[in-house]
Amino acid sequence: MRFQANYENLDLPRGVIHADLFRDNALFNGDKLCGIIDFYYACNDVLLYDIAVTINDWCSLPNGHLDDKRVDAIFEGYYENRTLTSLENETWPVMLRAAALRFWLSRLQDFHFPRPGEITHIKNPDVFRNILQKHI
Repeated sequence: MRFQANYENLDLPRGVIHADLFRDNALFNGDKLCGIIDFYYACNDVLLYDIAVTINDWCSLPNGHLDDKRVDAIFEGYYENRTLTSLENETWPVMLRAAALRFWLSRLQDFHFPRPGEITHIKNPDVFRNILQKHI
């Protein structure tokens, strides 16, 4: 957390982001994306953070490493609309860590302090701990 605090005031491009674009929030008809759901965490924030959240889920291998082919495919599609600034390229590893840290901590909280009566699926926090450790 101390490491992440060194990067909290960067002047990175911002806009409306989903902030939780996991595979289970994307709806497909065959291979065609036909919908995105769960906008509970949507907000105006750093665009690069949204990419990091998505890549950490969609592109992580079971050992926590990223699948470079999938990462490249996501960026290839993203670059059709917008390229990253030099500062975004420089802070990319920091943003991957921030996204992994967020989901490790939130899953730890849900695991240790489940909310009674909530219809939630408790996810294993170790998945994002492993991803975070690989980014470090």
